[in-house]
Amino acid sequence: MNALAATNRNFRHAARILGLDSKVEKSLLIPFREIKVECTIPKDDGTLVSYVGFRVQHDNARGPMKGGIRYHPEVDPDEVNALAQLMTWKSAVADIPYGGAKGGIGCNPGDLSKSELERLTRVFTQKIHDLIGVHTDVPAPDMGTNAQTMAWILDEYSKFHGHSPAVVTGKPIDLGGSLGREAATGRGVVFATEALLAEHGKSIKGLTFAVQGFGNVGSWAAKIIHERGGKVVAVSDITGAVKNPNGIDIPELIKHKESTGSLKNFQGADSMDADELLVHECDVLIPCALGGVLNRENAADVKAKFIIEAANHPTDPEADEILAKKGVVILPDIYANSGGVTVSYFEWVQNIQGFMWDEEQVNKTLQNYMTRAFHNIKSMCQTHDCNLRMGAFTLGVSRVARATLLRGWEA
Repeated sequence: MNALAATNRNFRHAARILGLDSKVEKSLLIPFREIKVECTIPKDDGTLVSYVGFRVQHDNARGPMKGGIRYHPEVDPDEVNALAQLMTWKSAVADIPYGGAKGGIGCNPGDLSKSELERLTRVFTQKIHDLIGVHTDVPAPDMGTNAQTMAWILDEYSKFHGHSPAVVTGKPIDLGGSLGREAATGRGVVFATEALLAEHGKSIKGLTFAVQGFGNVGSWAAKIIHERGGKVVAVSDITGAVKNPNGIDIPELIKHKESTGSLKNFQGADSMDADELLVHECDVLIPCALGGVLNRENAADVKAKFIIEAANHPTDPEADEILAKKGVVILPDIYANSGGVTVSYFEWVQNIQGFMWDEEQVNKTLQNYMTRAFHNIKSMCQTHDCNLRMGAFTLGVSRVARATLLRGWEA
């Protein structure tokens, strides 16, 4: 099942549990606006090339729309629609005043020079500058984009609207980016894990963890778990996988990956088959990579007691059912990986106030938000007698539905 079908299914299930009026349900699913633009730029060799850029703005009942911009050759409209919708529910679960959006350009950033990427980003911004804005739609980095991309968008947007640092988040620190933003998603995953474990009378210290994906999110999550006395016994990414039943020295593994670009040949652990990681012996499994990695083929063999969805949509609905029968507790992506958008919100707030926070304040406030959201989800689970995924979806959908009805859009 693809991301759009799964998101729609979860939404409809939540709407049924909440007893939403069918007209409200229908209006919540329809995106507010879909934008498609042609971005034509001269390449470095003088030839002209054209790329399709787009932005799906899903819902603005609770505030400006928020979501990433990805540069990727297969930017599928269906997937972007699903991710924009997911951002709406995710912001509502985290209780931050945003709706959802998502966008991107269908290109392979690896094939473009830095100056070509800059020209492409600026042309894209020129085409959408009157449809994004501090109080309208606030983009952020995603696959294939980074802080530099945000700096170009900020600069181009500011030519039309005056200096507006709050128009994008995930910026370089020197241009109004927030301290703690880089580690935010990984750190949020750890705060979410702590809240869940505390509910079961456990803590990170002394438990074993397997982490799939060792990019930004996976490496930060593993590093912080290691610092808190958790034992990371297996790690994998595209380059390979390593295991050590006594726990991997994560700071050393990060150094090794930075110097060699790979997890292979790391002295402090044995290599293993990357596919085996998901069914490796551990207490807590944290998928931080692609969607759909837990499916009906491997779900029955999962040994972890807890799964923390740091990736978007890593568990197929079929796997969900198999794991539930086994008594595995799944902390859903819509909550578990919301640390990134939460600290993006803090960045936006700091930019609007023109007053920056220190890193300790960012991390402390993030912990407050993540912990409070977990307790809100738990109370929805108790009210509606449902699992954590439906607890999170019913929480998010009910908040957006209430805001929509209060604003009188349903008249």
